[in-house]
Amino acid sequence: MAFKVPRGTQDILPEQTPKWQKVESVLRELSRVYRYKEIRTPIFEQTELFQRGVGDTTDIVQKEMYTFEDRGGRSLTLRPEGTAAAVRAYVEHKMFGYPDQPVKLSYMGPMFRYERQQAGRYRQFVQYGVEAIGSADPAIDAEVISLAMDIYQTVGLKDLKLVINSLGDKETRDAHRTALIKHFEPSIGEFCSDCQNRLEKNPLRILDCKKDHEHPLMKTAPALTDYLTESSAEYFSQVKNYLDVLGIQYEVDPNLVRGLDYYNHTAFEIMSTAKGFGAITTLCGGGRYNGLVEDIGGPDVPGIGFALSIERLLLALEAEGVELEVEDALDIYVVAMGEEAKLKSAELISSFRTKGIAADMDYVDRKMKAQMKSADRLGAKFVIVIGESELEENAVNVKEMETGNQEKVEFHNLVNYLLEHK
Repeated sequence: MAFKVPRGTQDILPEQTPKWQKVESVLRELSRVYRYKEIRTPIFEQTELFQRGVGDTTDIVQKEMYTFEDRGGRSLTLRPEGTAAAVRAYVEHKMFGYPDQPVKLSYMGPMFRYERQQAGRYRQFVQYGVEAIGSADPAIDAEVISLAMDIYQTVGLKDLKLVINSLGDKETRDAHRTALIKHFEPSIGEFCSDCQNRLEKNPLRILDCKKDHEHPLMKTAPALTDYLTESSAEYFSQVKNYLDVLGIQYEVDPNLVRGLDYYNHTAFEIMSTAKGFGAITTLCGGGRYNGLVEDIGGPDVPGIGFALSIERLLLALEAEGVELEVEDALDIYVVAMGEEAKLKSAELISSFRTKGIAADMDYVDRKMKAQMKSADRLGAKFVIVIGESELEENAVNVKEMETGNQEKVEFHNLVNYLLEHK
């Protein structure tokens, strides 16, 4: 039987990992600059956390979660997103008592959703996200959006579009909910079963339907921004003012609805406008979730965050033809001719590596010509060949592969030589 990766997953091979590592290093560095400290939560949580935190009416909870019962009869779920787990940790460890607020967190790791496989969408995918919990200041909304934009621009993406909307406060959403029911109810039979179920439970979710997004009633649906309370409208205005000050271009889309129930006030998405990127253009999404901390058992504390898929970021880089500068240099390759030379090579390579010099050698007893070809394929900067004469002289010719220049260096001086010419 030939085993293959499970459907909807992928192997990231050694020739691909340098790009991943480069992106991950950018994410970690920007997290440091913006002061979002890393948090690491379990890969699985109690199922109820996601039912309560993400929302019973969402596609994630209804169709996409990997849920199982452990040997103790407890219902557990592989995390489909990172916010609920981060907020759970915030509440459990009483971070709301920290002297410095908001608490700014970042995370990176695998998430799991049973989705239909398509370009850049996997059932196990790697997500980076941030949460700023403990502030209702419009300035922190702008900071979170700024960080997201900064990530894509730092890796070299240019074809980007930021779309924002306000989902308002509870009074706003209640008024909008009533208007949506009145708008869709007469023709709800024309919509999919999911939309029919959502009409009474959460009609806002209808606007996010993938099956019926072309239905004429979608285009004429009441805009949430028309029902914003005065305080919600003022808050949204301040967020836009901060974005303007930061020089961040954006479009306001009254129909933007995030796919998770916990969002209110600011919601945003960053999209790729690159040709050939695909039908699903969203790279990143986020928003404010005042009330979520309280829903999960904590105090009434506001929060905002976003999450992005590293797979889709890499897909956008490919669409724009952006090549990441990755560090995968081999400083020196040692060619050994004979058993004594091989012993000396192992000794030298160990001394190189202790000083941070990337070194390698042959381990399958190939002839010198084959070893030199291997050094060239691996992109070695320098090559040395050790045989009987080199062992007798305690010195070797160091060849620079790019120029072909050679210089004789004694064995005991090789480390210093390579460090000087790295």
